[in-house]
Amino acid sequence: MKNKKDQEKDGENVIAVSRAISLLESFLPDDEYLSLLQLSTRTQLHKSTVLRIARTLAHHRYLVQREDGAWRLGPAAGWLGARYRSSFDVSAAVEPVLQELSALSSESSTFFVQEGEARICLYRIEGPQAIRFHISVGQVLPLDKGSPGKVILAFSGQPGRQYDAIRRQGYYISIGERDQDVASISAPVYGVNWKLLGAISISGPSSRLSRVILKGYAETLITKANRLSLALGGKHKGLPPSPQRTTWHP
Repeated sequence: MKNKKDQEKDGENVIAVSRAISLLESFLPDDEYLSLLQLSTRTQLHKSTVLRIARTLAHHRYLVQREDGAWRLGPAAGWLGARYRSSFDVSAAVEPVLQELSALSSESSTFFVQEGEARICLYRIEGPQAIRFHISVGQVLPLDKGSPGKVILAFSGQPGRQYDAIRRQGYYISIGERDQDVASISAPVYGVNWKLLGAISISGPSSRLSRVILKGYAETLITKANRLSLALGGKHKGLPPSPQRTTWHP
């Protein structure tokens, strides 16, 4: 059993690791270099503490220092990202979220990604209802009709009042847009560096899913979308700095 001194040392080590991680997480997609002051402000750590941690990370090639003292991410950080992508099982992250949404709503749930000027069904969980809207994995649908496509366009930076409203709201409800008998609600899903990956949706017959019912799923849908974004490599602190074109690859 560890004595009190050893336990205190373990606690200090954990704090040091947490601080190092917070330093690495300070870099946003648009940040090429950050000054010592910027790192200190973002981590809320004293500049002397930031400098000590940064030098240690630089020794292990996770950070690189420029001649003027600014810092950028190093090659070791890129290597970790590559290892993560090569070993990642996307279905293990996506399908449980879709199953939860389907169980909650008793409707079908789907994950769509952009493919050129269309959207493609990448994963789908069918709802338990006898009457439901059927689409198949791999099926290609219009990008500009239906809530999943509109969400993908909006959070890719598509201009227009409707897309501005979708970005402000964080989700979109469509009733009878692509098919007069289908209604759905969708929210965006992000990956590494806040790259938009696609959209998750709850959908079913418009005779069963009114706008009021769909709006009731909005908060849960956004929560699940955020959780999936975290699992796929997105950040949990705030929104992406600017709309980024969708790229399917976590």
